[in-house]
Amino acid sequence: MGRTSDARKKILDAAQSLIELRGYSALGVAEICKAAGVPKGSFYYFFESKEALALAVLDEHWEAQRADWTRVLQGEGEPLARLCRLFEETEAGLRAGQQSYGTVSGCMFGNLTLELSNQTEPIRERLKHIFDAQVGMVEKVVAEAQERGEVTVGNAREAARAIVAQLEGQVMFAKLYNTTSTLGALWANCLALLNARPAAPAAS
Repeated sequence: MGRTSDARKKILDAAQSLIELRGYSALGVAEICKAAGVPKGSFYYFFESKEALALAVLDEHWEAQRADWTRVLQGEGEPLARLCRLFEETEAGLRAGQQSYGTVSGCMFGNLTLELSNQTEPIRERLKHIFDAQVGMVEKVVAEAQERGEVTVGNAREAARAIVAQLEGQVMFAKLYNTTSTLGALWANCLALLNARPAAPAAS
């Protein structure tokens, strides 16, 4: 039982790394199995198709990211400080990936949205579910800041959607230009989107 579980994990890990670096469409099952170090028969034991594997990769990646977002957005500190910390951790993660692989990989969810959303309905639906969940998590933080009088927005849900879209867009530019410097504007843009109350001047 342990050996078969290990083979599935190896396939998922190899597929995630390859998808992040090269995308989905160019990959073949044989290449994924070679990278995972498992026979091709093991692939079809666990996954009925490459699409089924992609869905499993998305689920695993989201499970890990959701845990990180929950830790940050529901952690200690004021709501805007928590939101800022999410941006900081996103930038740090992309920078670490660039140092390891030589390129900014971007966001797997954004990458696959651009590549596959018009090609496979199951993947499109899964991505919609993930992005809706992200927006919902950010919405709770925005609503909290709204109640505290720290931001002025008409609709917390739409403000959260704009923040997630801005985050995805800046990450896409980071991938395009292969530099995390594009992420430096994230927080200032977020504050503008939220019409945030100016911070009190520091004591002299």
